[in-house]
Amino acid sequence: MSQTLQSFLANRWIGEQPALALKSALNGEVVAFAHHEKPDFAEAVDFARRRGVPALMALDFQQRAQRLKALALYLAERKEQLYAISHHTGATRSDSWIDIEGGNATLFSYAGIGTRELPSGNVVHEGPAIPLGKQNRFAGTHILVPRGGVAVHINAFNFPIWGMLEKFAPTFLAGMPCIIKPATSTSYLTEASVRLMLESGLLPEGSLQLVIGSTHDLLDQLQGQDVVTFTGSADTAAKLRVHPNLIRNSVPFNAEADSLNCAILAPDVTPEHEEFDLFVKEVAKEMTTKAGQKCTAIRRVIVPYNRVEAVAERLQARLSKVIVGDPSLEGVRMGALASHDQYDDVASRVEALLSSSELLFGGANACHPLGDKSARGAFFAPTLLLSRDPLAEGGAHDIEAFGPVSTLMGYTDIDEALVLAARGKGSLVATLVTRDSVLAAKAVPALAAWHGRVHVLDAEAAPESTGHGSPLPMLKHGGPGRAGGGEELGGVRAVKHYLQRTAVQGSPTMLSAITGEFVRGGSVYESSVHPFRRYFDELKVGESLLTHRRTVTEADLVNFGCLSGDHFYMHFDEIAARESQFGKRIAHGYFVLSAAAGLFVSPGIGPVLANYGLDTLRFINPVGIGDTIHARLTCKRKIDQGKKSPDGKPQGVVAWDVEVTNQNGEVVASYDILTLVLKSE
Repeated sequence: MSQTLQSFLANRWIGEQPALALKSALNGEVVAFAHHEKPDFAEAVDFARRRGVPALMALDFQQRAQRLKALALYLAERKEQLYAISHHTGATRSDSWIDIEGGNATLFSYAGIGTRELPSGNVVHEGPAIPLGKQNRFAGTHILVPRGGVAVHINAFNFPIWGMLEKFAPTFLAGMPCIIKPATSTSYLTEASVRLMLESGLLPEGSLQLVIGSTHDLLDQLQGQDVVTFTGSADTAAKLRVHPNLIRNSVPFNAEADSLNCAILAPDVTPEHEEFDLFVKEVAKEMTTKAGQKCTAIRRVIVPYNRVEAVAERLQARLSKVIVGDPSLEGVRMGALASHDQYDDVASRVEALLSSSELLFGGANACHPLGDKSARGAFFAPTLLLSRDPLAEGGAHDIEAFGPVSTLMGYTDIDEALVLAARGKGSLVATLVTRDSVLAAKAVPALAAWHGRVHVLDAEAAPESTGHGSPLPMLKHGGPGRAGGGEELGGVRAVKHYLQRTAVQGSPTMLSAITGEFVRGGSVYESSVHPFRRYFDELKVGESLLTHRRTVTEADLVNFGCLSGDHFYMHFDEIAARESQFGKRIAHGYFVLSAAAGLFVSPGIGPVLANYGLDTLRFINPVGIGDTIHARLTCKRKIDQGKKSPDGKPQGVVAWDVEVTNQNGEVVASYDILTLVLKSE
């Protein structure tokens, strides 16, 4: 007897009575059942607010990043349990790798993003602060804070694990509990993954809930502090977007919809070029990976008219070698569609496309998959069509067969190719294969207006290219128009989607206290102990040192020039310097930087281990011979990343604000220094 899947809501598993049968895409046998019981979504949302939000807020950004890393390690050790289930979705081992290990890589990536780019605490300061008065006693800045609401993630069937984790990771990092609603047809794989995540003990209570089956009245429970994300068809996205409760409460809605992505072969590429084969290989890969069931798959293949025949021949030759069948069998390179319903949908859409196209290869009845029971599976042959009239509206520009189906179309010049690309009415990604950088510089901005990502491929990029269809955690995933108009991923940007941005006004002292980051003009703390003699846990934000003074001499300029090799005329040519905008010889900017370090560094052994970088460096006013400078060093920001030095001693990151001024009180240089500082224990 196949198992009945369960929802995990309000800290308990719900579902005993079987309902909808979920069948294996490989052989039609029942893998699991959705449950019959209707969840109490009011209780689930309330639980997320009452228990999930406080539990997540008991951790800070850095601690949540550490949990994500630990979770990724936990899942990596148990990935074979998921592979054993994943093949029922029709996926090959390499397809499952994208879903399972690609999802895990996203957890690792966001753990690193949180560690590197987010502060300790739960307030992100989007500085710098802006003085709003002449005396800098009143200023303004922006902060980002957790919304205090619930994120509902409604996902597609094609990536049951990655689709969940690419949304869960930034949501969790932002301190927002989430309710995951996977597509029912492949929810048995999502449920298995969620069980492992909960068994890890790493997730605070209420931070993750799971819905198997229909959402019923879930969206009716949401309020303005909540967020809804959706991945799936453009038609479903359009319906959800106008849900009355989402509109009434201005609930943010982010859609990433299937789109008619394209690949363009530029006119400079001939069949003799390496790029020609790269183009054909990329199209074939996107048609067959996950049996073409990717929101980023290439649906329109746009090539010069004088290359159509050559591209068609090489594509057909490559596709004819693709062995379709049970992924457990040796040699099989493409599995099945995720369900029999999906097979019916793809077949009907191919039939619709044939009204404006010709069949070059494949088709609904062309598949003869390997495997004893594969005749009962949802296998569909790779199918290549040729558009009869590429410039006409409709057809391949409007109809998407969400499977191993692409339409080849010709163009006369690159301007016409860009017009054809735009006929998709907004897509997630376009690939441009060219050897001509001038052509790329012209085409990419035009493509960018209609696509969320543009992948430029040539022989130089090919060895390291991640490909047309691979969204990456550090880059934006989403697209305009038909693609949904939303944004996901994109590094720390994805985390900020789940935070509230607010403008704050007040005195620099108040802004320092609110942001947890020193704001210039605010109160500082000075003592007889040099700040560099303080351990990480002893330091306070705002702790400061005003150094003694140093007068710059001509010998300084000469010695620094000889040491550095920098003999720029502004430092050494009296006549040229006098005729410049400064009217005199000036010191090297990096001499000012070095001289300031000499003024504020405490030379003895202490808790400051290393200076590993400078941020926001600006040389504001020139320093001439005879000018006197001094510096103010202030503890600006502390970040506890939970790391240790190579010899096992705990340490944290301290950012120091440095302001160098001259004898007139004018700022001549300004920057942040980043240091590693030991903790006292």
